[in-house]
This record gives sequence, structure tokens and C-alpha cells, in this order.
Amino acid sequence: MNHEIYIARKRKVFLPLGTATQPDHYVQSLLENIWGLGFTFSKALAERVATLSLEELEAFYKALMPVLKTAVGAHVVHTPMYPNFPWQVMEASQAELCTNAWLHYLGDTLDMRILPEYDTEERAPLRGTPPLKIIDLGTLEEFESIFTDLAGSKVSTSNADKHTLLWFAQHYQNDIGRLVPDVMPHKENMAFVGALLLLYTTAADRLLTRHCKTATDVLRLVVAYFNGDVSLAEKTRFHKLSRPRRKMLLHLLEQSTCSLDDMLKYREVWKRLGEKLHPSEYTKQFPRSAQAFETLRNDKHYRTFYSNVEMALKQHDIPAATTLLATRPGELARRLDRLLRNAADPHAVVNAFDAVAERVSTSVLLQVLTHFEYRLTPNDLRVFFPKGEASKAFAIPYNLPALSPETCQAVKDVCRKHLINRFATLPPLGKVFLDEALHNFTVPFTLRSASKALRTVSRGSKLPLPQGNIIRFFIWWREGRSRADIDLSAVAITGEHQLVDELAYYNLTTLGGYHSGDITSAPDGASEFIDIDVSKLREKGARYIIMCLNAFTEQPFYDLPECFAGVMIRQEANSGEIYEPRTVENKVDITANARGCIPMILDLADQQILWTDLSLSRMPPFALNNAGTNMPAMMVLTRAMTSLVKTSLYDLFSLHIEARGERVLEKEKADTIFAVDAGITPFDTPVIAAKFL
Repeated sequence: MNHEIYIARKRKVFLPLGTATQPDHYVQSLLENIWGLGFTFSKALAERVATLSLEELEAFYKALMPVLKTAVGAHVVHTPMYPNFPWQVMEASQAELCTNAWLHYLGDTLDMRILPEYDTEERAPLRGTPPLKIIDLGTLEEFESIFTDLAGSKVSTSNADKHTLLWFAQHYQNDIGRLVPDVMPHKENMAFVGALLLLYTTAADRLLTRHCKTATDVLRLVVAYFNGDVSLAEKTRFHKLSRPRRKMLLHLLEQSTCSLDDMLKYREVWKRLGEKLHPSEYTKQFPRSAQAFETLRNDKHYRTFYSNVEMALKQHDIPAATTLLATRPGELARRLDRLLRNAADPHAVVNAFDAVAERVSTSVLLQVLTHFEYRLTPNDLRVFFPKGEASKAFAIPYNLPALSPETCQAVKDVCRKHLINRFATLPPLGKVFLDEALHNFTVPFTLRSASKALRTVSRGSKLPLPQGNIIRFFIWWREGRSRADIDLSAVAITGEHQLVDELAYYNLTTLGGYHSGDITSAPDGASEFIDIDVSKLREKGARYIIMCLNAFTEQPFYDLPECFAGVMIRQEANSGEIYEPRTVENKVDITANARGCIPMILDLADQQILWTDLSLSRMPPFALNNAGTNMPAMMVLTRAMTSLVKTSLYDLFSLHIEARGERVLEKEKADTIFAVDAGITPFDTPVIAAKFL
């Protein structure tokens, strides 16, 4: 059992029933300790803990506390430049702040760490009572279902998800076979799980033969085996393979479609892999594979599916392009808008789509439905999230040619019909309660680049911002082989996306808040904080507050041994400890292959946290990597993210209810609950991705 995984995923722990009866004060003492971290137990878990022996209770406590501390960032010591922040910065003169900063920077040139020395004064008790996070009693079956749901997810999984799958494979080994789902619809996930089966079990061949259907499936499997990027967006270094492993992979390729179309899409990758597989040694056993590699290696001419499609589009032969694309329904769905706006007869294209839509994935159908739902709604920008491990977004002007309302409605009708028919084949939901607040949460179509967080939701979701006049951003990092200077900044802009103010290492004090001081190295860890006075910034016309992190010393975040950031909500700035775990609203690990990121944007008007989890592209050479130089990119990304239109969980669950349930207005009368705080929640992303997409 892994408490870290179960608490992070379900906020539950599994404890077998004990045979002892502990006095109330033992359990109460444990509850008091986790209360300081912002957690408590449900009644069921508290009663189960009371059945443990003293030895079992002590072991449970020792295993639990590090997990909870890490979850809220309390496993390290937070020491900002000014230990009596924020009042110490409020009262300091500009001369004092500048002198301390320049002495600290001088230390970098002298290869020594110079920090101002101040006595730490006693702080007033924390004002306000933050709500506690409840840990419930779980079951072994539910814990093991985490692996099954992740492996069976219909969307790409994150690095945190992959670490969870890895833990199960390492600890269950051959027993993991019973947790592998019969169907692994997402090819990237299938490849990663397949690689784990190869590495940690002795029965991988049978399972992989069932799941590897195409040449690209086999390629992803090999890439995952060598710990590469299964999205195939990044290069992977292939190493020597044993003869049995080569024969197994060639067998998988031979029994797959072994399509040259698929292989030519990744021609150079296959050529490099061929150097390790030696297919020419097995021409009699695997003739189709050997022939395919010969075509690739000799650059023989071959007209691919995609080249034929592009030729038809270039010649404006929409019927021919539609006929070709209909053989690959997912491709037809993705190119539907282009076909419709160039077609002389849009209804013929819609009819072709209708004929194959039952073979289009749920995720793609939902995205097509949402696209055409808002196709006629004016917008400034179109936003794209490219494939890859880094969470980047690109925005371009919205300049799509017009489509008729009738055409858009016809496409929506096709999508709805096929989605409802598909969902109707699933088990009945009974009476269902659907929370209106789920309008604010997006469907997790991809989690590939999602960061590990205290509460993980899909990009573009809007979490409620708790009441509190002080919002405190924080970051903690520790450097590795070289000096690491990570800067925490906050940028305030209006609803019209005009700059109001910024808080950064070069501007520690402003009318809207205070910065705890710029620390430029972290051999033993370093912290920076920013306090934002909500009422003052509102008075200045600010609506959005952008949280920004930049690696001033230019190393990517993934090179750091540890880096995390987050947000706390405080009633009064100078009450409680600077880092008060009970007030942590969310904490996110910063591990992207990037030198800048925007974890979140606060919307002061709607009292929401817009979860962005985005990386910033690298600045031009010789430009300082800080909030100021990244301002243009941040403005565009903020405009894009605050106007982003994505399918909501409310939309998804509404379709499920229409297909296989009956909606009720009271939770107490419901057999199934979709809500922010009960039943299936937005934080149950593996369950949603595996069972509702």
C-alpha cells in the first residue's frame, strides 16, 4: 500500500481492521498533529485508527506524516530573505531594500551567499479558520483500481500518472496482470504500460500481441521501453536490444498492420530503430517487416495516405478528400471544418461524417461538438496546445471563414446523436445529481503535460477562490550542480488586458502587495513569497493576477532536484507563520522542460482560480528571463486562456444523463452524483478519463 498515491488520488487511506481498542486521547493526539497541516479524518477512518495497536498506530503515523507534509509543502523549511515578512518589507526604506539586494548579488560574484541578518520576531496567531481537508477510509480494491483506471484512460497520462503506474508494476510484478484492463484505448498509455510489462513481468508477450495493432503502436512501445517520449514529439535514444527482444518486437510489427503509411510518418525514427532491430536477419520469419524497412532505408518512392489527402485538398477536390478521410474517421473529424468551408455541398460532407462518426473517439466527438457549438461566436484568438511533454499554448488571430448556422447545427446533431447512442450502451446511472458548478471545470482531454498538484484539474478549469483579503503566492526550490535563481512574480492586469502593476525582484513594494525579496541561489533550498492585497488591487482596476515563475539562471525546471509553488489564502497578512500549511489552497510541482511557467491566473471579479499550468517559451538570446521580458507573451496567453472555450464536465455528464440516467435536483435522492465536493468530482481525472470518455 502506498499512502502517497491513495491520498493524492482519492484523499483516502487503506487500513485493515485492527484488534485493539485505543483510548480517545491517542487518536486525538494524531488528529491534532495533522490538523496543523490542514487535514483531518472522517468518522470511519478515525474509528478504524482506534482499532490499531500502539505499534501499528505509531507505524501508521510515521508513514502518514511525511506524505501529508509533502502534499502541502511543509516537508521543507521556508526561509525568505526577510524573516518577518510582510510587515518588515512594508516598513523598510527603499535604501534598505536596495542595499540588501545589491549585497546579495555581490555575493554571487564572490561565490558566497550574503543575506541580511534579522531577528525573527514572534508572530500573532493565524486569524481565521481554514477549512480542513478530510481523509477518508478506503479499500484495497479501490486503491488497485487506480492502476486499472490509469491504464484504461482514454486520454494521455501525465508524468505523475506514469510514476504511479511504475510503482504498481514494480511492487506487483507478475501479479499486475490482473489489474491490466482488457482494453487500453489510448495508444500512448498502452505503450507505457506495455513497457512496464516487459520490464517487470514474464508474461508481457501475450498481452502485447493483443494490444499492439499498428506499426506506430510498436514504435511507441519501443520508445517507452527506452524511457522516451511516447507522444513521439521528442527524439529518443535507442540502445542495444537482446536477440529475444528483437524477435519479439519484429513479431509484433509483423502481426500488426505494418503499414508503410504509419512508418513513413516517422521515417527517421524507424530508420534509427532498424539499426537496433536488424530486420534483414529475419527476412524469412518476418518478410513484411523486412520489406518495410528496406523501403524506408532506401528512400523508395511511396505515395502515402496523407500525401493523397493533401493533393486532393490542393486541387480543391473536396469529394475526393472526404472519401479518403472517411477511411480514417478520426482524421475526417479533425479536418471537418476545413472540408466544410471549402465544400460546394457541405451537407454531403456532413453525411460522410455521419456515416463514420461511430468510429470516432469520444474525446474527438466532444471537441468537434464544442467547436461547432461556438463556431459562430466572435472571438479574438484561436488557442492550440501542441503535443509534447511541455505544457505550451499558442494563440493566433481568429480568422476562420464563415459557415452557415444550418451546417454547424447539422454537425452538432451528428455528434450528439452518436455520443448519446454510445453512452446508452454503458451501465445505467439511475437517478443522477449534477452540480451546476461543473460548468467551471473542463473535460480532461489530455493530461500528458499536467503537473502534479495538491488538487489536479484539467487546464482551463476554474476553481473557487476562497474568501480572504490576502493572497500569498509561494515558491520553494533547491539547486543541483549549479547555482539556480528562480524568480516569483505577480502581474496585475485589467479586464481589458492592460497592465496595472507587477511585483517582482525588481519591484518589491507596490500599492497592491509586497515581495519577500530576491534570493539568487538555493544550495539548501530557498523560498520567495508575494502578498497580494485583493481590495487594493481591485481599487486600482485590476481583474486578473498572473502568477509567473522564471529561471533567471536559464536552467529548465526539470534539472532542479525539487521545485514547487502554490497559493495560500489569508485573512490578515501578518497573522500566522509565513508558510502556514493550513492555508495552502493548492500546491504544484514545477518539473517542466521549460524556463518559465504560469501555474495559475486569479480572476478577482469572478472570485476564481483559473488553472493554466502553462510553460513559457524561451526569450531571445541575451534577454533577461523575468516577468518584464515575458510580458507580451503573458498578455497574449492571459487573453487566450480567459476567453478559452472547452467542453465542460457539465456538458459531458449531461450527455451521459440523457443517454442512461434520470436527473434529480437533490443529492439525497441520487444513485449517482457528479459534483465538486461529492461523488465523481473534477479531481477524479483518471476515473473520468477511463469511464466517461
